[in-house]
Amino acid sequence: MNTTCIHLIRHGEVHNPDQILYGRLPRFRLSARGRAQARSAGDHLRAHDLRAVFSSPLLRTRQTAAEILTFFPNRRLHQTQRLIEVHTVYEGLPGARVDALNGDIYTGAPPEYEQPADIVARMQLFLQQARRQFVGGQVAAVTHGDVIVFTMLWAKGFDLTAQNKVRLKKTGFPASYPAHASITTLEFRTAAPDERPVVRYRQPWA
Repeated sequence: MNTTCIHLIRHGEVHNPDQILYGRLPRFRLSARGRAQARSAGDHLRAHDLRAVFSSPLLRTRQTAAEILTFFPNRRLHQTQRLIEVHTVYEGLPGARVDALNGDIYTGAPPEYEQPADIVARMQLFLQQARRQFVGGQVAAVTHGDVIVFTMLWAKGFDLTAQNKVRLKKTGFPASYPAHASITTLEFRTAAPDERPVVRYRQPWA
């Protein structure tokens, strides 16, 4: 079987003058820098024969995908809830409050909010569908930072805990957190549903 590649792209930098955790709040758009970052990701990906481009429904991911699609005029955007940002009780609160928790928005959260295992469960559904639909091909999926982090922890066989979120480099991942408009590629080399992919990471912009 040919390798199936799924490129997970974090959205570009967001215009967020109040420095809040925007989560799933509407109308948070890319900054000018974020658009340039997204274009760099698209320019890097144009060497790949993308068979589909997906994004979460949120504005910042759709705008990132739109910049990428300028390099792929024969492709259109597919939106899916499986790529959406984490549902968190900290949404709308100052980002500094989350930073003080080392990014742990999970410990002690009420049951209606997502835990790392919930994120990975929906991402596995997305990955399984993409692998079935685009066997041996390449797919781009624009999503969010924590979604990529916990997908990487799963791919590398680490426990899906909030504590491991800040230990990403210890898994062999080359960054402590996925940069804006970075590309994390999952390479699946078999059809086995339980395969853990090879992971590659690139930050196309300087």
